[in-house]
Amino acid sequence: MVAESIPFKEQIPVVVCAADPLSRAGIVSQLRRVHGFTIVSLDEASDDAVALMVADAMSDDVAAELRVLRGRGVSRVVLLVARVDDRDLLAAVEAGASGVIRRSEATAGNMAAAIRSAAAGEGTLSPDLLGRLLRQVGQLQRQVLTPRGLTFSGLTERETAVLRLLAQGHDTAEVGRQLFYSERTVKNIIHDITSRLELRNRAHAVAYAIREGLI
Repeated sequence: MVAESIPFKEQIPVVVCAADPLSRAGIVSQLRRVHGFTIVSLDEASDDAVALMVADAMSDDVAAELRVLRGRGVSRVVLLVARVDDRDLLAAVEAGASGVIRRSEATAGNMAAAIRSAAAGEGTLSPDLLGRLLRQVGQLQRQVLTPRGLTFSGLTERETAVLRLLAQGHDTAEVGRQLFYSERTVKNIIHDITSRLELRNRAHAVAYAIREGLI
């Protein structure tokens, strides 16, 4: 992990969340050695704040705290944990953590780099944690999604094919002819997509797919 590679241009408000005062005081003391940060309380936090959450491990309680932070407008969170296994790592990412740092690696420089990355909308994982996360993602794709014909976008291959042809300007009859589906089947596929993703109509579905880079 490279600690000092991300430049900063302004003061970043940081909310330090820790169960015990001693841990919080230690983290705050380290961060105050590095320029570019302002320690704020949750009540003072603006929507550009980054939360640094200290915990022993990822747990249901930590996930609940992450939801509380998002509800208070703090969506960028760096998780500082004593231990993390593969399951915890995936749970942390699913819960919205922007970065995960082991407490054994929590130097002032590493924490500062992770906070700056989160503030820039990026993520931070040490190389071994990134490799473990990618293995978990691959396993999820192979064992859960692929057998159901799904991808991480939440769309099946045939749904993606229908949206791609609609985006090219084809009507439902033309889409059916190209994919060898009946027009009713195409309409049912579009209805399934718009209902599941809570989209207004087929144009909205196409716009969504393009915006999310799905087609």
